[in-house]
Amino acid sequence: MLHETPLISTIVGGLVLAFAFGYVAHRFRLPPLVGYLFAGILVGPHTPGFVADQHLAPELAEIGVILLMFGVGLHFSLKDLLSVRGVAVPGAIAQIGFATLLGWGMGWLMGWPIGGGLVFGLALSVASTVVLLKALQERRLVETERGKIAVGWLIVEDLAMVLALVLIPAFANSGEAGGHADPLSAAVAGLLDIDLNLGWVLALTFLKVGAFLGLMLVIGRRVIPWMLHAIAHSGSRELFRLGVLALALGVAFGSAQLFGVSLALGAFFAGMVLAESELSHRAAQESLPLRDAFAVLFFVSVGMLFDPNILVDSPLKVLAVVFIILIGKSLAAFLIVRAFGMPTGTALTISASLAQIGEFSFILAELGVGLKLLPEEGRDLILAGAIISIILNPVMFYLAERVIPKMEARLVPKGGGTAAATEDATVNTVETGNAVGAEERLANGESEAQTTAASTLTDHAIVVGCGRVGKIVIDNLRANGVPFLVVEDSDRPLEELLRQQTEVIMGNATSPRVLELANIAAAKSIVVAIPNAFEAGNVIQRAREINPAILILARAHTDAEVEHLLKLGADRVIMGEREIANGMLASLDQVHWPAVSQEES
Repeated sequence: MLHETPLISTIVGGLVLAFAFGYVAHRFRLPPLVGYLFAGILVGPHTPGFVADQHLAPELAEIGVILLMFGVGLHFSLKDLLSVRGVAVPGAIAQIGFATLLGWGMGWLMGWPIGGGLVFGLALSVASTVVLLKALQERRLVETERGKIAVGWLIVEDLAMVLALVLIPAFANSGEAGGHADPLSAAVAGLLDIDLNLGWVLALTFLKVGAFLGLMLVIGRRVIPWMLHAIAHSGSRELFRLGVLALALGVAFGSAQLFGVSLALGAFFAGMVLAESELSHRAAQESLPLRDAFAVLFFVSVGMLFDPNILVDSPLKVLAVVFIILIGKSLAAFLIVRAFGMPTGTALTISASLAQIGEFSFILAELGVGLKLLPEEGRDLILAGAIISIILNPVMFYLAERVIPKMEARLVPKGGGTAAATEDATVNTVETGNAVGAEERLANGESEAQTTAASTLTDHAIVVGCGRVGKIVIDNLRANGVPFLVVEDSDRPLEELLRQQTEVIMGNATSPRVLELANIAAAKSIVVAIPNAFEAGNVIQRAREINPAILILARAHTDAEVEHLLKLGADRVIMGEREIANGMLASLDQVHWPAVSQEES
């Protein structure tokens, strides 16, 4: 029966095995994506047992890429993109050039033609959209300065790869298709053989991309938000959710078909123009479950392509590819970012983000093999490098965020109330006693709570999250003279908090280290004002473990969430809808209703 339903069997097999092995990986304190990749290897053609459809899986994974980029676009405005263009554009181009040169050099040593080496180098130069964004989202870095640079860098890489996918066939047809001639002679012949057709191809490509960008920024900025507002006014949540998905997938597919840009790039710009609407936050929430599910299928599809035999047949070549991806490309990105005057912390985050390859690499590899530019061995090496680099990418982030910042922190003089400043770390004190200049720390790219001094407050309140609810709580605590501090992982509310002389601990409150810095052991209460019940539950559980006597208040949206948070240790959970109803009933109690006789009733 399975062979008659390839779509269902692929989705079910991929998700079930991804869940099983993702859970095992989590239990061993490994990133779940390691389990997803292993699940893909098991359902791939190179291992015995059930084999998923190799044509359907990549297409399903592409949906995940589209939705993920749409979600990033919802949190990434045009202003953010333009603000990092000075680093992202030249930096990405320089890094692509350097990594391509390394890949070409390796291909030359293996006796490949110039065309094959260039395709190989390009494939090793471009980072995976899914891996990069997942890493940034897990560390709450998307909305920070270094996160914006990384996303901008990614957009430039995508544009460059769109151009490469057009130029490679044109160059191949210009005289270097088979690589039968001497490599140097073929290169010269290829350059001399470029005719007006290639010029027209280039002009048409730039024209299409320019037309797409113009259409999205001029017309899309008006039409897309208007459409979503019209759907929202229908009052149907089901239609709104469907409208969000239709916009994301429709714009992505239309942009690819009409303008030749990548599906991911089209979805990103659709999300970016929608970000200016007040409905962007709701759109992001509605598309989140599908984004996560299809992103998992992406990793499964990558695992399906991997042939483990390459590790036995060509171990040294695989190591060389991994070295180029993890060390060569990362080092180039680090030096480039530093050359533009950015702090070491930012450079480390960018280099760790780019230390992997993914979906565009596979497309380039298939194109190169199809045009007989790249040997099949090159495709296998690219796939092996992708698998290994994706698995090791969390290790690169660990080194960037933990080991290196700690080594740098030893060089920072630790003074009580004095300001200490080095090239990459700045700690300021304000009137509340021990608040940290969080904006400076974020700009310097320091990792979560690494250089933050511990709070000296006692018998205080801790407010987790400075959103709409958190701000009301903060204002009331301040008005009543209650000592408090704020734990926040986004840089958006920091300017106002610091202007109000509020003590801030930057980081994710689910981290025990962050709660220790907030001196939770000496606190009287903690208000968990974040809307995500799963994350709030982790904060509550950790807070109760550290300080069993602390008063814990939280918020929820449903009865199930209330029950979940109470079980984890919250003293009281406020459900917004219930409080609204109570407020309405309180107002009704003030109305003098006409008396109703017993007979009338």
